[in-house]
Amino acid sequence: MRYVILRDDDTNALTPVACLDRLYRPFLDRGLPVNLATIPDVALDTRMPNGSLEGFLVTRNGQTEQTLPIGLNQKLVAYLLDNPLYHIVQHGLHHEYHEFDQNSAAEIARRLDEGTRRLLNAGFPKPETFVAPYDRFSRAAVKEVASRFPVLSTGWFELGRLPASWWPRYAIKKLSSAPHWKVGETMLLTHPGCLLSCYRPYDRMLDSIKRQVERQDITVLVTHWWEYFRTGQPDEPFIGVLHKTAEYLASAPEVTVISFRDLAEQSGTRVSL
Repeated sequence: MRYVILRDDDTNALTPVACLDRLYRPFLDRGLPVNLATIPDVALDTRMPNGSLEGFLVTRNGQTEQTLPIGLNQKLVAYLLDNPLYHIVQHGLHHEYHEFDQNSAAEIARRLDEGTRRLLNAGFPKPETFVAPYDRFSRAAVKEVASRFPVLSTGWFELGRLPASWWPRYAIKKLSSAPHWKVGETMLLTHPGCLLSCYRPYDRMLDSIKRQVERQDITVLVTHWWEYFRTGQPDEPFIGVLHKTAEYLASAPEVTVISFRDLAEQSGTRVSL
């Protein structure tokens, strides 16, 4: 059996309900869980190194606040809670550039705890999984995250950014070419890049996903909701690829779509890391 975890990044207080429902209704109707890496208190002026505004702020529309907590969008919160196949994952605090690539353990701890508090205050269950903005962690951040979350999802791990006590396990992971590993009670998952992306050829995207799923026991499939609406209008061909992916995942007899929570609870997955 092959397992797939769908991770959509950057849901925040500005995300329109209509955008998420347009993308993921075919998944929900097929009983497939969708993990939303959710920004607890989104910063409204996050910019890339070239000065451009971050893509997840495409719907900012003149908002002047510095940050907006997810709980302020009651329509969005109600929609997510009414559709239990959405699983909320903590995605940083503000999603500032390389927010968790710093060395102050105290500041990292504050941001982690404040992010969790914002999600709980909005009415969501306590998140069991953490995703760092831009998949960037410092050594101090990895340690603080692991003390709070049973699952850490990222793009890659680097020896110099890991606690020294983790190095033996990391060496075993590297020697075995394992994409996922475990230290103590913390599951450490990597993903093969954003296979569902507007920056990849649409006509080859689904085949790439199928090859990846067939290659390993667990695939974390990452995408970003705003890429499908990056111009303010829906990218119909790209949405079509996403919906074909839903058809494939639901119909492939050897594939089971699970949530991060399923994995953390080992709920019938028989997966060992």
